[in-house]
Amino acid sequence: MSRKGKLIVSLEVKCGGHSIHDIFRTNTQHLSTISPSRVKHFEIHEGEKGEIGSVASWKYYEDGKEMFVKTVIEAIDPQTNSISWNVIEGNLLDLYNSFTVITSSEHEWITYTLVYEKKTEDTPEPLALMHYCVGVIKDTESHLLKN
Repeated sequence: MSRKGKLIVSLEVKCGGHSIHDIFRTNTQHLSTISPSRVKHFEIHEGEKGEIGSVASWKYYEDGKEMFVKTVIEAIDPQTNSISWNVIEGNLLDLYNSFTVITSSEHEWITYTLVYEKKTEDTPEPLALMHYCVGVIKDTESHLLKN
């Protein structure tokens, strides 16, 4: 049995995938206001917001528990409106040897991809994190449709 995995979810959004991509890339600091039940804090530690090589940390709520993650942006592709974040610290690395989150958007769609390697065969799939990601997308869509 492989310890490597990938989960993908694509959601149709009425506000346009590019609008959500813009929040994720250039206005990430607003997610704690947009989705306060899910995102507690966001902070840039190195580099510029939304640029390759920038390092940021997040405090977020997953299944009612406060979690911490520090990420570095590994890649940005303007053609697919995608951003790839590699996890370098935090709770996820207690269960996974490596973890990458990729967001991409196209027209009225936003896609989250989680790519990971479990530390053990018994490590659960990151379904709670995927549920969290879907919630952030829905909160962001609601926010954009109101404004």
